[in-house]
Amino acid sequence: MSKNLSELKKLRHSAAHLLAAAVLELYPKAKLTIGPATEEGFYYDFDFGQVKVSDKDLPKIEKKMRQLVKSWTGFKRQEVTEKKARDYFKDNPYKLELIDEIIQAGEPISFYRSGEFVDLCRGGHVESPTKSLKHFKLLKVAGAYWRGDEKNQMLTRIYGTAFFSQDELDEYLTYLEEAKKRDHKKLGKELDLFTFSPLVGAGLPLWTPKGTLLRNLLDDYVWKLRKERGYQKVTIPHITKKDLYETSGHWSKFKDDLFRITTREGHEFAMKPMNCPHHTQIYAHVQRSYRDLPQRYAETTMVYRDEQSGELNGLSRVRSITQDDAHVFCRESQLEKEMLKIWDIIENFYDACGFGKLKVRLSLHAPEQFEKYLGTKEQWQQAEEQLRRLIQSRVGDDFEEAKGEAAFYGPKIDFIAKDSLGRKWQVATIQADRNMPERFDLTCINEQGEKERIVMIHAAIMGSIERFVSVLLEHHAGKLPTWLAPVQVKVLPISDKQLEYAREVVNKLTQAGVRVKLDKRSERLPAKIRDAQLEKVPYMLIIGGREAEAQKVAVRHRDKGDLGVMTVGELIKLDEWVK
Repeated sequence: MSKNLSELKKLRHSAAHLLAAAVLELYPKAKLTIGPATEEGFYYDFDFGQVKVSDKDLPKIEKKMRQLVKSWTGFKRQEVTEKKARDYFKDNPYKLELIDEIIQAGEPISFYRSGEFVDLCRGGHVESPTKSLKHFKLLKVAGAYWRGDEKNQMLTRIYGTAFFSQDELDEYLTYLEEAKKRDHKKLGKELDLFTFSPLVGAGLPLWTPKGTLLRNLLDDYVWKLRKERGYQKVTIPHITKKDLYETSGHWSKFKDDLFRITTREGHEFAMKPMNCPHHTQIYAHVQRSYRDLPQRYAETTMVYRDEQSGELNGLSRVRSITQDDAHVFCRESQLEKEMLKIWDIIENFYDACGFGKLKVRLSLHAPEQFEKYLGTKEQWQQAEEQLRRLIQSRVGDDFEEAKGEAAFYGPKIDFIAKDSLGRKWQVATIQADRNMPERFDLTCINEQGEKERIVMIHAAIMGSIERFVSVLLEHHAGKLPTWLAPVQVKVLPISDKQLEYAREVVNKLTQAGVRVKLDKRSERLPAKIRDAQLEKVPYMLIIGGREAEAQKVAVRHRDKGDLGVMTVGELIKLDEWVK
């Protein structure tokens, strides 16, 4: 990037001002709210009243922006009194609310003028908009609640982006086009993996047979890796009395995010938003000896969170979340060894899914907001230093630290995957927890016959299966690794004369554990190949008269093209069909 991030942020914030000015020129009755720079560009939220603004209006708004910027020679700052600020924005309740907050914080109230446009702003702009604001693009229109609260007014958000050069803008727009093609919502529909129903509700995905197969393949592989390391499966209910979460500490912090149920007898229950408190009760139902530890519990189950409607997004943000959850109950002396076992599972799994090496992040608490966390400052310092040493023993100094990213009960090791578009995703996590064992009084009887406090490890490999599938689909553009493809092979006979041999091929592959489908339609071969390519099937087996006579198949790969004629046995050796 030609300029540093600080300068780019100023450019984009300046572009947000320009957008607001253009909107007021075209829609004088619109009410302005806020317009920040973002990591990928900028946006501004507007209250258009009864007027509907959509993507088709963006070209005229952008045209107006280009007209206005010619007269924007700079941003002039002016500190104003509270009275002047309130008088200026007397008809705008959103700006008046912002002024209230500025006054409460004891900060000066500042206006910035560019051309004829004036806005309430703290600052951070380019020196010469006319010279700098040339390479921008409005991208889309979306709905957004004021202050992100669904109880507030729904506003119209206009997104855009800006760069210091046309080449950078063009590169970003090309990236956006590629991201559109890889959108998991689009791919999920094309590949028939999942759907949503308005009768069921937003954020509640329904998985088709193909999608369910994909979920099971992923989950089975995680279980295989865990089983090899001594994990046992457990099962818990989907609801609980609120008492469980009051003891764990989740109720006071997350009660507003829960789906809550009141029984006919007046008891209050909740749909579980996480599994860890339940698992503590499995550990605690008998007194454990040190000889029984570690206890390693694994369970893939749904949890439920009352996410705001405006934040739901395909599989990336849902209300029913499937977690491949696991918890290890162990002694302090066993902690590091158990965490390294989980690390091995994570590396094996993500390598098999085609992500390669993951980056590591140590997620720490925010000392200035310690009221958000459980435990003492000394406990947090010790726990964080222990994880820091553990990470260094594995990857040296090749990791980053992030304050404020810890769970409320303890620090964690997060793993970051980079997809084929260069986007970073936080995927797996390992969390050390000493607060829940304290709250639930979890102990073992040690060698001296005394009760010894244990430690608890939280480990999610995929985290949320829904979110992981969205990342997986977009990373591979729907072309899943062969072991994950719902249909691995399509058999394509050229005519009905080859159907009998085609069925023999299907039977042989099925017996070998390959997921295969016979295309017996009377379509021409190019149409069959095209349909198999659209379904992103890894292998197509073409059978004509010569192949049938020779008891072979002509193999075509979705990416590599024609691989030649071979026997079914030779085909099976080409790839890894199962994990």
